[in-house]
Amino acid sequence: MRADSTLASYLRTVCPDADLGAVSTEALAFAAALDTVGDVAPQIAASIRSELADQRANLKLIASENYASPAVLLAMGNWLSDKYAEGSPGHRFYAGCDNVDAIESHAVELAKGLFGSDHAYVQPHSGIDANLVAFWAILTQRVEAPFLEQAGAKDLVSLPDADWERLRDDLGNQRLLGMALDAGGHLTHGFRPNISGKLFEIARYTVDPETGLLDYDQVRKQATEFRPLILLAGYSSYPRKINFRVFREIADEVGAVFMVDMAHFAGLVAGKVFSGDFDPVAHAHVVTTTTHKTLRGPRGGMVLCTGEFAATVDRGCPLVLGGPLGHVMAAKAVALTEAARPEFADYAQRIVDNAAILAEALRQQGAKVVTGGTDNHLLLIDVRPYGLTGRQAETALREAAITLNRNVIPFDPNGAWYTSGLRLGTPAVTTLAMGAEEMREVASIVHGVLQATEADSDSKARYRLPEAIRDQARGRARDLLDRHPLYPGIAL
Repeated sequence: MRADSTLASYLRTVCPDADLGAVSTEALAFAAALDTVGDVAPQIAASIRSELADQRANLKLIASENYASPAVLLAMGNWLSDKYAEGSPGHRFYAGCDNVDAIESHAVELAKGLFGSDHAYVQPHSGIDANLVAFWAILTQRVEAPFLEQAGAKDLVSLPDADWERLRDDLGNQRLLGMALDAGGHLTHGFRPNISGKLFEIARYTVDPETGLLDYDQVRKQATEFRPLILLAGYSSYPRKINFRVFREIADEVGAVFMVDMAHFAGLVAGKVFSGDFDPVAHAHVVTTTTHKTLRGPRGGMVLCTGEFAATVDRGCPLVLGGPLGHVMAAKAVALTEAARPEFADYAQRIVDNAAILAEALRQQGAKVVTGGTDNHLLLIDVRPYGLTGRQAETALREAAITLNRNVIPFDPNGAWYTSGLRLGTPAVTTLAMGAEEMREVASIVHGVLQATEADSDSKARYRLPEAIRDQARGRARDLLDRHPLYPGIAL
């Protein structure tokens, strides 16, 4: 504990004989917080403690999850949560927002500097929110603004009703070309059950059925024929790099706005593992992201954009967002500060290195790895050679103390619920300082469990896993976690 910390000063006052070096500041902070919660809602405090115990007891291979630092987590638990701050810094609809203004403005500058972006908007509560802000900013700038100018109206309020109906029709009939869900795209990229699929007329590009890789010539052909307003790139389960320079060229050729959803790989961009043609911020008009996953911050979203879209993006609240979460923006600022440190670049590189080693080790064990490997933080396994569905494989591995998720693979015959694949990611285990040796051990555990799991012929969900194999896998996973503990300074 730092001798000059607020907590140390307090403890010297109430417990002058306390050994301040015996326990970490964060351990005391979390213990005090949970005791306070427990005084009011003991069942909630118990569930929070159980979540930490659960994460400590299972290998986390979910590609979209990570472990935020104690500083990030603690930044979210404070009285900033009590403040309404609708609007943007200096342009709020409520008084008394000076401190939120300072926090948000600092987070914006950190994001701009870290990613080399003209503008940043740090209010979105999630990745879906960030995409909604981006979609509506593009619609406002490229459809609404020209319509108002042509109609001679200064704003929407002064627009005659007949023109308003025509504008609504125009806004609701724009086109988006995005990556198909089973090819690796995200549900917010035009999946019909999601609002993006209802908002736009959608076309989807996919991958080569033999290689599982993007075919840029095919994307260009589709874009030329479809003429979308938005050409959207990015992924949630594509295990390779994307050449964003080529995508921008295609967008320019067809007059589209080029948007990238980098939610999954933002940390690899921040850490300069993805640079040049593979840096989306250098090529896209608008980039959205989450702030957790590889960026290792709080759960939340963010929009980066060129100057053209800055003012419109800043009106995300009240356009599609509710009141900004000041406490989460504070945590985003902490995470962005951490990501700007030199050691974060090393961390980002190790994520990619670990994923490549894990993919190759699984392939050598006999697993069918989609595209044959990975260039980023995730990989896909086709579990059909094991005689399993993704649902069966996911549940069997969870029983064996490995947490990951089932995932569609290209042209998946089992659909998005049962799936034929598993998605594995290395951000969290890399945060625990695991490396090549541990990745090979993880591959061996995963393969062993899948090989021993027997599918129920009457169900896509039920399976049988021998207890001896399960217990052995749990023991091996526990050994890895004992050697690489989560939050080692915190005992709850």
